[in-house]
Amino acid sequence: MEPIFLTGFMGAGKTTIGKALGKRLALTVFDTDELIEAALAKSIKDIFAEEGEPAFRRYETCVLKKVTWDNVIVTTGGGIVINEVNRKWMKEHGTIVYLHCSPEEVFRRLAKDTERPLIQGKNLDKMSALFKQRQPLYEEADYVLDTNGKSVGAVVEKIAEQMINEEPCRLY
Repeated sequence: MEPIFLTGFMGAGKTTIGKALGKRLALTVFDTDELIEAALAKSIKDIFAEEGEPAFRRYETCVLKKVTWDNVIVTTGGGIVINEVNRKWMKEHGTIVYLHCSPEEVFRRLAKDTERPLIQGKNLDKMSALFKQRQPLYEEADYVLDTNGKSVGAVVEKIAEQMINEEPCRLY
């Protein structure tokens, strides 16, 4: 099975869904943010503070290209789609699943999160603006799944069903 890339805005459930999907399909799961943190021995928040977002985005691309093997699930950071190179890489090397979650739901889920640098001090309007900016990029995915109000199990089963029963059709 080709790699499955889970994309979506922060708080959409990529890491949680990825881990559960990995168990369901007996696949190894890689989280790009966790790999970056481990490689640099510092948090994403510290990377943003010390090196800036452009450096972090370069690390994302590097890590993405290193974990693209068959029979893996790759959970990505919410901004990985900003870089066209990343979107093309994922499209050419696997199946992209966009986990959609409304800005209101994300705001509710992340209300007490202090580790995400792009939402620090932001209100719902600012977060919604960032979401709307990225949404067209997320929607380039092979599959779009709405996670609003759905259990982890329901989302995992829907993805598993698609991956097992129906390979995505691509036009070359």
